[in-house]
Amino acid sequence: MSASGPSPSIHRPRWFVPADLNGFFGLVVDNLSILGFIAAALVGIFQFPAEVVFARMFPGTALGVLLGNLAYTWMARRLAAKTGRDDVTAMPLGLDAPTSIGMALLVLGPAFIGFKQQGLDPNAAAIATWQLGMASLVVMGAFKLALSFAGDWITRVLPRAALLGSIGGAALTLLGFLPLIETLRNPVVGVVTFGLLLYVLVAKGRLPVKLPGVLVAFLIGTALYYGLGLSGLGAPGFQLPDPLPLSVQLPWPSLGFVEGLPHTVPYLPLLLPFGLLMVVGGINVSESARASGDDYRTRDVLLVEALATLVAGLCGGVAQTTPYIGQPAYKHMGARSGYTLLTGLFVGIGGMLGIVAGLVQWLPVAVLAPIIVYVGLDITTQAFHESPRRHAPAVALAFLPSIAYLLNIKLGNPGWIAPDHFASLFSTSDPHGFSDLAAITTLGNGFIITAMLWAAALVALIETRTRAAAGILLLAAALTLFGVIHSVDPRGGIYLPWNLEGLRQAIAFQFAAAYAALAVLLGLLSLQKPGTSA
Repeated sequence: MSASGPSPSIHRPRWFVPADLNGFFGLVVDNLSILGFIAAALVGIFQFPAEVVFARMFPGTALGVLLGNLAYTWMARRLAAKTGRDDVTAMPLGLDAPTSIGMALLVLGPAFIGFKQQGLDPNAAAIATWQLGMASLVVMGAFKLALSFAGDWITRVLPRAALLGSIGGAALTLLGFLPLIETLRNPVVGVVTFGLLLYVLVAKGRLPVKLPGVLVAFLIGTALYYGLGLSGLGAPGFQLPDPLPLSVQLPWPSLGFVEGLPHTVPYLPLLLPFGLLMVVGGINVSESARASGDDYRTRDVLLVEALATLVAGLCGGVAQTTPYIGQPAYKHMGARSGYTLLTGLFVGIGGMLGIVAGLVQWLPVAVLAPIIVYVGLDITTQAFHESPRRHAPAVALAFLPSIAYLLNIKLGNPGWIAPDHFASLFSTSDPHGFSDLAAITTLGNGFIITAMLWAAALVALIETRTRAAAGILLLAAALTLFGVIHSVDPRGGIYLPWNLEGLRQAIAFQFAAAYAALAVLLGLLSLQKPGTSA
């Protein structure tokens, strides 16, 4: 028998570390808060039957979260084994906040009203709306799947300031400011919870108990909310929710989406940008994770989110999944791969058993919101830290379009209320040009892609690649004409420019001409001989 040397050892990372509990509670709260918003919008604003939301929409939606987090857990363990490192953090996956808001307010809610206006009773209209939601998710999932293979190429051609700056702006506004407003609507609960989170996560302060800091903040905030509310000392409007009975709802694959497919046609100008937004976001978060030290392949990250969205739609889901922009925040917490495994199992199985629906009713928004604010702050900080210092102006510039999108949400984008009144609301009576409302709404539509183009163009100028900057601006002009950025559809949809009329056409052509004119000017400046500039 021949002797053989010892076989090479295979690195086996631990399944769980203590900090995974912090990451678990943070990621679960993110997902529960979005599910809570979907339920509040559909049931509270549009009087949608709660049974359809909780028993039909939630299980399939939760299944997408389960499958995506299981896949990302496996990817993290594979990377840890390959590199021999114990500090690899899994990519967090959950429901996308902006498009979940958009689906509830711009697709599902208005469609439900439309079906009722066609003569359907509320239950039948709710089922038809659910099928439309399924079909919408299938369309977006298939679209993302087709675009996933371009991810690596995009990360090679776009500078880090463009990738991180655009997502940093979204983090500051959508994950920072908006949840901060919800935090302050119940000041005692919100400020105490937020301050305790900053103490344990940012200042790394010690607690007298051996429990995860996020859990302690969560428990104290929830106790304050119900304690003050029941004693009559809380914020106005406190009331206990009606408990839901637990029931098993398995998200089996269904052909119900087929019946909803014809109804998606009017919403395609909205659904396709939603899908494109997630691909761009997936590219950005892959770059964000890479900057924090975990080199995941962009294509793999995009394929997982696309397949998770597609399967969720086939099984009854109505909100698309996405890799969250908070991977560095979870890494700073000390979380590894166990937190995504725990989150996937909890949300997925809890969604099937009705536990998630029950929790959504009982969790106070003032306790949920501060955790999202922390993630937003961490990502915003990383955008500056991980970009070259000379590119800092480009990072800052990339924040501005997201502020316009924030104003759209808080001021009330006219498309959310009455799209037919778009032209009348966009007045041209101002002698200085288009109205503030027109400028804000047009800048906010397609804000992430706009931010990436602006930052990329400025980086090219900083690096004296003037012709490259001109080319980026010409691309922006073309995208503007079709509504990919600066859409004059109040809902942010795409269109054919020759179908526009009146004020919409004037706005679209003016914005496109602005980019083209600047591109021509930069092209002429690039013709100067070296050393002749002032």
